[in-house]
Amino acid sequence: MANFFIVGTPIGNLEDITLRALRVLKEVDMILCEDTRVTKRLLSKYEIDTPTLSYHAQSKLSKVDKILTLLEEGKNLALVSDAGTPCISDPGVLIVSQVRERFGDQVAIVPIPGPSALVTALSSAGISVAEFTFLGFLPHKKGRETLFKEIANSARVMVFYESPHRILKALESLEKFCEAERGVIVARELTKIYEEFSRGTVGEVRAYFTQNPDHVRGEFVVIVRGRS
Repeated sequence: MANFFIVGTPIGNLEDITLRALRVLKEVDMILCEDTRVTKRLLSKYEIDTPTLSYHAQSKLSKVDKILTLLEEGKNLALVSDAGTPCISDPGVLIVSQVRERFGDQVAIVPIPGPSALVTALSSAGISVAEFTFLGFLPHKKGRETLFKEIANSARVMVFYESPHRILKALESLEKFCEAERGVIVARELTKIYEEFSRGTVGEVRAYFTQNPDHVRGEFVVIVRGRS
């Protein structure tokens, strides 16, 4: 039986990887990467010379067929994303679905737990997150305003990812639909040199990033307190 490992890798600091993940990356026949150049920085640090193959949302059907053929031949593969745990707001979910559909129980899909920006941000937020809703990356246009209205009306903590190109617009939308005192926490560049947590009302946090454009960089996790 072939094994298909889903391997969590660091979201920033390359030391945030498990011993089990390193062992698996060394032992498999091939590593499927969102971007081979990004993954090879990690592999080089730990002197891992396992062959790599790119797999991302735009990969052609021929690439999918090649992956499925390797598994059919009994090869053990590992799937990684550029950062964090694959398949969480990540195109890796597509190939995992296809592997399950093609092989069923004939291929063992084995998760190797690792870092996640979502959990990392929530663990440091300092608020109760016994219940929360994760929205992943919000759509750029269609349905975006509807989601902000849903966030504004939710009694649960709401969490989403945002890019530096849209973080200010996201905070403006939150300020538009949420009450003035609604609290928000924005985590930026988690586990990296410029890691930062910004806390306050939506208006206060938006003002901070507006006044400090040099901080509108990197990847963001936005945590919105529930409506009281």
